Amino acid sequence: MLVEEINSEILMAKDGLEAVEIYKNNPDIDLILMDLQMPHLNGYEATIQIRQLNKKVVIIAQTAFALSYDKQKAMDAGCSDYISKPILKAGFSALIRKYFNKRES
Repeated sequence: MLVEEINSEILMAKDGLEAVEIYKNNPDIDLILMDLQMPHLNGYEATIQIRQLNKKVVIIAQTAFALSYDKQKAMDAGCSDYISKPILKAGFSALIRKYFNKRES
C-alpha cells in the first residue's frame, strides 16, 4: 500500500519552514513523512514546532543516517516512528498500516 493507493492528497515541502507552514494551513493532515536533513529548519526542529500544534499527528522521520543516535534524537523531538533510506515499499506499507489500523480500531 503506497500513499497514492489509499486515495490521499500529498503535500510536499522543500524545507522545514515550509513543512511547518503547510501543517499550520492544513491541520487535518493525518501523516507527515519528515526528512530530518532539510535546509533552513531541519526535521527535528520542524517536528518540535508541529508537536506544539498537534501532539497526535503521526510523524515518521526519514533519513539516510541509520545510527541509533539519529533514531533516538528523532523520537526525542516527537517523531512517532523512524524509517531509514532507501525506503522499501514493503517496510513503508507496513509502517503506514501500523498507524492507520490503530486509528480505525
